[in-house]
Amino acid sequence: MGWRSRHRASAHDRPGLDKRTGYKVFGLIDSFSGRLFWHGQTERFTAETYCTFLATVLAATEQPLIIIQDGARYHTAKTTRAFVAAHADRLQVVPLPAYSPDYNPIEHLWRHVKRTRTHNRYFPTFEALIEAVEDALTAFKQQPNAVKRLMGAYLDETLPLPPAA
Repeated sequence: MGWRSRHRASAHDRPGLDKRTGYKVFGLIDSFSGRLFWHGQTERFTAETYCTFLATVLAATEQPLIIIQDGARYHTAKTTRAFVAAHADRLQVVPLPAYSPDYNPIEHLWRHVKRTRTHNRYFPTFEALIEAVEDALTAFKQQPNAVKRLMGAYLDETLPLPPAA
């Protein structure tokens, strides 16, 4: 997911400002525990940066992972396919149908962050925008139950828990 600055300053007004400056975030939710993994960057997403993110998640977990992902180029690149194949004992990919982001649970988290932290807000600097996004994601990372509540209906439908004894 990504956030962009809407400031339309010219290069003359703000040296070094690329009008396509954006903050992009890789994210992954453990649907059972609500644990959130994320990595933000200003560079564009590539297969290499995606594989680095997945390697970080694999190093921080022990259980096998099922990754739900769309058809973005960095998800389907040869480098990514080779990485997934090399970690097939712990990594399984479930591709989403085209144009169906609502089937990916993390999209609900991205929408919440945008709605509550960045939508219709003025950020005097690009760094202030990044800080707002990172503060929201850090709060979710520290509160897995909040992530699970946010996933609510989606998790209830897809991962029903057995009744308590």
